[in-house]
Amino acid sequence: MNKASITDYKYLEGTKVLLREDFNVPINKNGVISDDKKIIEALPTIKFLMEKGAKIIIVSHLGRPEGKVKPEFSLAPVVEKLKELLNKPILFETELFSEHMQKMLRTMKNGDIMVLENIRFYPEEEKNDEEFSKKLANLADIYCDDAFGTAHRAHASIAGVTKFIPSYCGLLMAKEVEVFTKLINEPQRPFVAVLGGAKVSDKIKLISSLIDKVDCIIIGGAMAYTFLSAEGYNVGKSKVDESKIEYAKLLLEKAENKKVKIYLPIDHLVAKEFSFLADYDTYTNAKFPQDGIGMDIGPKTIKLFSKVISQAKMAYWNGPMGVFEYKRFSKGTQAIAKAMAENKNIMVVGGGDSAAAVRNFDLEKDFYFVSTGGGASLAMLEGSELAGLVNLKDKE
Repeated sequence: MNKASITDYKYLEGTKVLLREDFNVPINKNGVISDDKKIIEALPTIKFLMEKGAKIIIVSHLGRPEGKVKPEFSLAPVVEKLKELLNKPILFETELFSEHMQKMLRTMKNGDIMVLENIRFYPEEEKNDEEFSKKLANLADIYCDDAFGTAHRAHASIAGVTKFIPSYCGLLMAKEVEVFTKLINEPQRPFVAVLGGAKVSDKIKLISSLIDKVDCIIIGGAMAYTFLSAEGYNVGKSKVDESKIEYAKLLLEKAENKKVKIYLPIDHLVAKEFSFLADYDTYTNAKFPQDGIGMDIGPKTIKLFSKVISQAKMAYWNGPMGVFEYKRFSKGTQAIAKAMAENKNIMVVGGGDSAAAVRNFDLEKDFYFVSTGGGASLAMLEGSELAGLVNLKDKE
């Protein structure tokens, strides 16, 4: 996938650029941003456009306000953070397409930045409304998509707008696409996929696709219990997607036929209740208690998974190994992060909880790449077409 970058556009001075960013950051009840990673990652594109003298109109979403104006989802804290990081005033427009906004657009100088209020306050955004998309496109001369985290969404400010205006990748988007294209088209062997998280349904399609691409797949987290059930093990009261057990059997069979090894947990930290204070014991698959809930992978599994990762030339990780938000059940996820960080080959983390874990454990700098997009990275590896990339200009 070879898309043109905003750096390929030669006449940015005085050009109005509609810049789609992913500023969907966690904000606490006091209005303070608790993780500004996505804002930091957007700065290279914003600074590049400023230096080239573009007039920058930033569009983003925050949370799920369901097409209604909800103050708790305002981008105001993001605007304050941007002012601080860029050390410059920033215009903030809360009324899209208003006369006030048109006046501000007319008075913008080269290098100025205007941030529009949460685009999901408008129901037309998630409906990918054509007229709404056209009106957004009319705000600028060109469009720049730097929001990899939302590239798989067919929304107006992501996909719809690209039909009506010349559209380019931002610097972050270009890097994300480059890395995942490399994983797909230039695999280094052995290529290991490490998958975790709660829902099998989120990753079923990915697992099927990866069996055709990788040498082995490690499966942890709650989703492992559906696969262990498919192998005939008792997993007590652990989370199992009953509707996916038969499909899990088919995937295990497909992997065996393709000679792709699937590694499942061999021991577990098991509690009687789902609580951050719960007492736990360690059990193997054969001795899993009927009334137990699997909360994390056990020490033997950590050793097994870490050994497989240490031998990888390339690895992709998406999803925690246990209930990592509870400290006593975070060891498995931390061990996987550490094993990948110690491997100096191409280790890629696919956004979401895994990326948050890597940052929490202060290991980000040791990875080849930590993606900003969980869902988008999954979609790319599945081979799905990303709605936000389809109409971006191809590199000449």
